[in-house]
Amino acid sequence: MENRNGSLPDAYSTSTDIYFRMNPMRERPSARLLITTPKRRVLLFRFVHRTGVLAGKVYWATPGGGVKHGETFADAAIRELREETGIRVARVSAPVGRREVPLLLADGERVLAVEQYFVVNTDTESVSRHGWTAEEMEVMADHQWWSREELSITTETIYPEGLIEMLDEAGVFGA
Repeated sequence: MENRNGSLPDAYSTSTDIYFRMNPMRERPSARLLITTPKRRVLLFRFVHRTGVLAGKVYWATPGGGVKHGETFADAAIRELREETGIRVARVSAPVGRREVPLLLADGERVLAVEQYFVVNTDTESVSRHGWTAEEMEVMADHQWWSREELSITTETIYPEGLIEMLDEAGVFGA
């Protein structure tokens, strides 16, 4: 199914998993954060890839990142929250969502992202970049606190797909 240079053909659709069942990828566990305020707004980062295999890709996504060896998903969520926002908490909610999706990393590796989503309530909309890595500084171009209405009308690419439904089911946007 791969072409001569080892990449998947342009016609390949990620909606089928036949290729991935026949050619298993490394699983990359990650903790994703649904950070919300009393105003019922959720934090998303804007990713702008200017170089490498993801050059030209622009999208908004929840904060979060990979689970390190020996860490639980919840431990990773707390660490990623601190590193990416400066917000410190002792614990996070139980996971409110999970998804497994093929993902192309910035270095070109294709992985199966195994993501768990955690709600974190905060009283601040202040975000610190102090704990960001060089790679994060390069691709995380902006942040925004989004309302349900803003998410529902935007034409921007938002990840994860189905974010509004996940937030609704978690009770973030109310009943």
